[in-house]
Amino acid sequence: MFRLITLEDTIRIPPETFGNPLEAVGHQQVRAKYEGIVGEELGYVIAVTDVKVSPVGKIIPGDGATYHKVSFSLLTYYPKIQEVVEGEVVEIADFGAFIRIGPIDALLHVSQLMDDFISYDEKQGVLIGKETKKKLTSGDQVRTRITAVSLGRAGSSGKIGVTARQPFLGKLEWIEHKVQKIRDNLKEKPSKEQNQKEDASND
Repeated sequence: MFRLITLEDTIRIPPETFGNPLEAVGHQQVRAKYEGIVGEELGYVIAVTDVKVSPVGKIIPGDGATYHKVSFSLLTYYPKIQEVVEGEVVEIADFGAFIRIGPIDALLHVSQLMDDFISYDEKQGVLIGKETKKKLTSGDQVRTRITAVSLGRAGSSGKIGVTARQPFLGKLEWIEHKVQKIRDNLKEKPSKEQNQKEDASND
């Protein structure tokens, strides 16, 4: 899920930037420190917003810079186990598909795609179900459920695993087809019941 988190910190304003607007320099310093990081507490930090820098700074002996308290908000993405997410297929491989969800690509393994034997057409870049003939390729929109999360450490971007082998998950086109089929069945049911009543009354 996406979150907006408010934090406080202390930033260093380099002496070579003293002639520039404090808010602009502070924003730049906070962005350099936080944007793009991945951690277990924050998740994936996407952007820094609403930076407010205290005009009163401190000087540390031997350092020509000033240090200012700053408050700011972080737009983050924190994947949760069992969360249902939608995304675009950005890559197809023989072992599965990579789905773009938020700022990261999650792995949809072939074993988690559908209840069917799946083959990989490398030339066309397509995963195909043997019995259902369902196809998945780059650009398709899918709905999946997060089943595994490993947030990155030491510069790693982390890993996310998802599944589509649950009701109303998978390629959106497949889901729409299934929903329409259910609607059609519901429409047919009252008609059959009405016919049975008419037959009974005629008897």
